[in-house]
Amino acid sequence: MDDVKIVGTFDVTEMVFLAFVLFFIALLFYLRREDRREGYPVEDEVTGRIDRPGGILTTGNPKTFKMPFGRDDVTTPTGGREKVDVAGPRTFRSPGAPYYPTGNPLEDGLGPAAWADRAKHPDLDAEGRNRIVPIGIASGITVHRKDRDPRGMAAIGADGEVAGTITDIWVDRAEHQVRYLEIDTGAKKVLAPMGMSKVKGKKGQVIIDALNAADFAAAPVPAKADEITFYEEERVMAYFGGGYLYANRARQEPIL
Repeated sequence: MDDVKIVGTFDVTEMVFLAFVLFFIALLFYLRREDRREGYPVEDEVTGRIDRPGGILTTGNPKTFKMPFGRDDVTTPTGGREKVDVAGPRTFRSPGAPYYPTGNPLEDGLGPAAWADRAKHPDLDAEGRNRIVPIGIASGITVHRKDRDPRGMAAIGADGEVAGTITDIWVDRAEHQVRYLEIDTGAKKVLAPMGMSKVKGKKGQVIIDALNAADFAAAPVPAKADEITFYEEERVMAYFGGGYLYANRARQEPIL
């Protein structure tokens, strides 16, 4: 049986097909507009030329997100550009060429030690409390009786030397996990990521082989004694993560 005709030979099947094509084209434009909310304007890494997409068909309208617990609203895209000041020269002039560190790459933020300019406020749990805090503040969270409490143990660097003493544990209230170990280096107290630490209970040591012992004292620290912001977490993780490449010369050489 023939399909129902709407006008002349134009039937319902053709109408549904055209509606799908129009919807698909509109979806492509929508997705292309939305994916330009971050990472734009595009800057050529060799020439520095800026490509600014514009127009209703290429750039999405700004969106404002209402943040919980009284925090300021966030609007995207902002239209601004992140400051790019790489502390090192290129190995050769070509897109994708690596940078060669000339100073301290752990502090300059090159390669695996790079960080993002994240928010300057701490992460919150579902109740609006700071999510990552020293264990003494997190009521109801303790070290399991079958696990060794790392507090009081020596922190050992990649060179086998003592970097300091573990003085506190920073935990995640939402997931009940240890996130950082607080280490007294003698010069100051720093935080080391728990994910890069190995607790050797029988030896009374915590092995943190990301850095040599002498590098611990220069690690970034939170501005407040009982609070760490997104940005400060980023800096701590970048500093210790970068050590897996920059801690010593041998790590920067090819394996084969």
